[in-house]
Amino acid sequence: MEDLKDYHGRLFVQSRLSPDVQRQAETLPTMREEKDGLFCNRCASPIDKRKSALPIGGFYCRTCLLLGRVRSDQALYYFPQQAFDMPVSLLWEGQLTPFQAAISKDLCLAVEKGRDSLVHAVTGAGKTEMIYQVLIKHLTKGHSVCIASPRIDVCIELHKRLAKDFSCPIALLHGQGEAYFRTPLVIATTHQLLTFYQAFDLLIVDEVDAFPFVDNAMLYQAVKNCLKPRGRKIFLTATTTDELDRQVQRKELDLLRLPRRFHENPLVLPQKIWLSDLIKKVKRGKLPRRLKHYIKKQRETGYPLLIFMPEIAMGQVFSTVLQAVFPEEKVAFVSSQTENRLQLVTAFRDREISILVSTTILERGVTFPFVDVFVLESNHRLYTKSSLIQIGGRVGRSLERPTGLLYFFQDGTNKAIETAIAEIKLMNKESGLCHRV
Repeated sequence: MEDLKDYHGRLFVQSRLSPDVQRQAETLPTMREEKDGLFCNRCASPIDKRKSALPIGGFYCRTCLLLGRVRSDQALYYFPQQAFDMPVSLLWEGQLTPFQAAISKDLCLAVEKGRDSLVHAVTGAGKTEMIYQVLIKHLTKGHSVCIASPRIDVCIELHKRLAKDFSCPIALLHGQGEAYFRTPLVIATTHQLLTFYQAFDLLIVDEVDAFPFVDNAMLYQAVKNCLKPRGRKIFLTATTTDELDRQVQRKELDLLRLPRRFHENPLVLPQKIWLSDLIKKVKRGKLPRRLKHYIKKQRETGYPLLIFMPEIAMGQVFSTVLQAVFPEEKVAFVSSQTENRLQLVTAFRDREISILVSTTILERGVTFPFVDVFVLESNHRLYTKSSLIQIGGRVGRSLERPTGLLYFFQDGTNKAIETAIAEIKLMNKESGLCHRV
């Protein structure tokens, strides 16, 4: 008889289970017929019958195909979650600020009252530490908890931190990761939530404003399906969205705001710097004189430099030119397509790389002490208000250096830049702190 321990709380298609295991599982219909069409019961996506018809009859879901084919002539299989009998302790010995402690207390109270929450806190507010109390309250009761994020890099960073701060083993689930093992605490990308059914007593979704989760009906369905009927959810964000605001207005979410960083210094305000002909110069193997000047001055400080470029191809070319112009520096480039991205990020954090060029893949969820940030082509269409705020939030995150350089290089401002700067100013004003020039 196969051990079913790792199956509890999980959702499977027929092809992923042996006939013996199928007989021991509960079942769900794979699809539901509604007046406006046929929908997948795993991801809630509409089924285009014309494009999704099977030769043997029936239909399949094209949207969540990578997780195993959902077929209308078969069933979905799940194994009811069970309580954990595992002692768990919090190993973290740090102290919350009074403002963080207030949010932490409110989260615990909201969960006790059966309420879902949205924590809107500035970048660098210490959102991770603020969830520790609500986590340990659940874990010591034998509950199952999941922390999810749309970004793999964020999940990996969270796993590193929580593995040191909690005594239980922690499963890390993403498309390039290891196999799942059953444990009371799971960290997963939001797509991986589609593989669970009524599994979690508490779900915390970090970076809810990030692609691909933001306003994604399929991933909201995954959140709904993976929670137990009485399970609660907490959303974390530094930049809220219209949909989240509507959920707050409908009283579906309790809003908890924290406009202060943990070290109580203000968010660093971006400085706009005019820079023209960047791409033209880079294509000729050169850097604009103004940009070269600013990089040279920054390198005299000895602090690591993180440079954002909006597009992968030009970012690769730029990093090559940058290395040639500054041969004494160790330059690297990362994007969503960089296979050794995690190793390069670690090397940058360890000061083995002095200048890291990145796309928006590093706009959130990573912390580099002492870093300065240059955003090139900051008026590019790929930069949104949210992404510019998140990028700016990489600066000044450490107690040892709560300030830093944050430059938006552009050849013409736009709405995203201006609203990002306005929102940063507003958050600093709300925190009762003034920007220091």
